[in-house]
Amino acid sequence: MEGEEDIIGWFEQVSSEAALAQSRTLRKILQQNYGVEYLKKWVGDVNIHEIPDDFTLHSIFTSSIPLSSHAHFEPFLQRIADGDSSPLLTQQPITTLSLSSGTTEGRQKYVPFTPHSAQTTLLIFRLAAAYRSRDGGKILEFIYSSKQTKTKGGITTGTATTHYYASEEFKIKQLKTKSFTCSPQEVITGCDYKQSTYCHLLLGLLYSEEVEFVTSTFAYTIVQAFNQLEESWEEMIHDLSHATLSSRIDIPEIRKAVLKVMSPKPELGWKIRRVCEELMKEGWLGLIPKLWPNCKYVYSIMTGSMQPYLKKLRHYGGGLPLVSGDYGSTESWIGVNVDPYLPPENVTFAVIPTFSYFEFIPLFKQHATTSSADTAIHDFLEGQPIALSEVKIGQQYELVLTTFTGLYRCRLGDVVEVAGFHNKTPKLNFICRRKLVLTVNIDKNTEKDVQLAVERGSQLMSQLSGAELVDFTSYAELSNQPGHYVIFWELKGDVNDKVLGMCCSEMDAAFVDYGYVVSRKANSIGPLELRIVERGSFNKILEHYIGNGAALSQFKTPRCTTNHFLLNILNLSTLKSFFSTAYA
Repeated sequence: MEGEEDIIGWFEQVSSEAALAQSRTLRKILQQNYGVEYLKKWVGDVNIHEIPDDFTLHSIFTSSIPLSSHAHFEPFLQRIADGDSSPLLTQQPITTLSLSSGTTEGRQKYVPFTPHSAQTTLLIFRLAAAYRSRDGGKILEFIYSSKQTKTKGGITTGTATTHYYASEEFKIKQLKTKSFTCSPQEVITGCDYKQSTYCHLLLGLLYSEEVEFVTSTFAYTIVQAFNQLEESWEEMIHDLSHATLSSRIDIPEIRKAVLKVMSPKPELGWKIRRVCEELMKEGWLGLIPKLWPNCKYVYSIMTGSMQPYLKKLRHYGGGLPLVSGDYGSTESWIGVNVDPYLPPENVTFAVIPTFSYFEFIPLFKQHATTSSADTAIHDFLEGQPIALSEVKIGQQYELVLTTFTGLYRCRLGDVVEVAGFHNKTPKLNFICRRKLVLTVNIDKNTEKDVQLAVERGSQLMSQLSGAELVDFTSYAELSNQPGHYVIFWELKGDVNDKVLGMCCSEMDAAFVDYGYVVSRKANSIGPLELRIVERGSFNKILEHYIGNGAALSQFKTPRCTTNHFLLNILNLSTLKSFFSTAYA
């Protein structure tokens, strides 16, 4: 309890002095990295250590160093990957590079990872746990590492979560905190998500009376895990009862670590069998509290592209609170959920002003007059970047980060809205990824717009057929004129063609963007197309990215995409398609 009070007290103080905390953070970043090649390119020989006041330092920083994107840092990061150990972005040598998942743009990107990255991860986890204030037992934690590899220059690469789970900070947390995961390190770092998931579930059942909450990085991962439980529960019960381990687990380190903690539990196996047989009859409704009776909540990132999984998660949760995780990116953690028991749809994130230096570009919606799809990234008019202390409630912004790890005034691409303040630090709603916009003509529909339209269509399908939407994505088909939107659905259950046609029209009518409505009425955008893909299609996409080094805990299905590989998988898997009659 004392630890919880200490860390909440710390955040209350820094959030009450957010402007001062930001000034100190900027000064600390620039002083730590004074003289690196990237900064010298813009500020020359200006001695940052000799600038006494924060106003002057901020003025030099914003007037000399331009806004940037990840592309500006790629040449430096490639040099680091190739073994250049000179101070390019940071004075401290960068020995580890994180890899983004690549699901957004179709290719993975390098992002610097330093001890500061692991320390802030541990700190935000402690802070979030203190606000939840319910931890104490074991955690059924679906967490995964991917392989760490070396570049030709000897730099360790892997996902950010992989680096964190391999860090000393994580290992110390596992040993010293009162809450810890059911699974040993070998299961987390096993690099085969199917085998790791089976063992996470098996050990979670072994400790079923002790588990106090269920968690993973993303809601998708929890849904994926319980899908596996539905298919494999009988095999797990056999392993529990006899202290054996399925032959599907063939990684020696995992087998040894799991069998070490197993002992025959025939009574527990019989008890869980009865529960699972009842759950099968009820469509696995309330799976979590029935199998883990002392579980208090489910904790995961449930906002943004994870929102479509909330329905399934609530089905499994059977009334348990769904607590949304915190707001971060591969580049930096950004905000903490200080109101954890609000519904995920209402969650905001209080910016932590000591983690990075934040700037906010004001965005104003516009209606383009060009027919080029290349205008998708210019779907907003921009104001001049402002400081954290200058943001206004209700205004939308694009986030800009300057980090301790060597990124300077880097546009993150996230659009956020200021929903309020926690003391003097803003509370943010995530709106969308700026580049992920559906556009054909003068229309601009974000990921969130697509999610709302799909929700309308899937609700109609559920009412008329009882089938379930497993996953979806969309893209703008421009190869024929007029261009049109395509939405891919993977379904569980049978739906007749008439109902699917109605769902297609329902989604088309749900887009309320002025440019889209006008263009549809004028037939400068064609009817929306719904394509039904075969079961397992989205899992093929997951398998591809994991095969290229992503971790399951990092994967997110983009709701709008231009990724040719992803689209090729879905087009080859399409079973049937329907066109809207909404504007006929």
